[in-house]
Amino acid sequence: MIRIGILGDIGSGKSFIAKSFGYPVFNADYEVSKFYKQNKKIYFKLKKKLPKYISKFPIDKKEIISAILSNNSNLKKIVSIVHFEIRREMKKFLNKNKNKKIVILDIPLLLEKQINSNKDLLVFVDAKKIDIKKRLAKRENFNLKLFNKFKKIQLPLDYKKKKSHFVIKNNFTKNSVKKDIKNILKKLK
Repeated sequence: MIRIGILGDIGSGKSFIAKSFGYPVFNADYEVSKFYKQNKKIYFKLKKKLPKYISKFPIDKKEIISAILSNNSNLKKIVSIVHFEIRREMKKFLNKNKNKKIVILDIPLLLEKQINSNKDLLVFVDAKKIDIKKRLAKRENFNLKLFNKFKKIQLPLDYKKKKSHFVIKNNFTKNSVKKDIKNILKKLK
């Protein structure tokens, strides 16, 4: 099985690119939102670490945002709890898809939390800052302060780009992306 890790800036279109490969995708953001709605174990762990902020189950995303914005160490506490579970869910996903030729890992802190393996192929999604800003501005409940907190815990984009085996220029048109993905998949055969 070939594991392809998708890297890039917040809002660069990583999830769109991941889906465009046409192989099973492990989407960490989707898993986290499921955790908040369905996983009582995570709720109890977060409530224990952040009793001032987490009050009810299912976890209200506004409480998570409030915790992150009020204290710099809260984001690290949340990430440590959530990423432990992300690793477990990823193992289940990999096991379920062990007979697939390729799987895609769409995990925002893939390198930062050392979730990738040395054998993973890394694809960097490169998008213009102006395009990213436009896309983020359209997102419901976009919060610049929250965005900046997440940026601080990420490795520099230049580093991620250098570590990557492939770069996809995302100008947010399906045709250019499809061409780049086709070229990557050809090289893997």
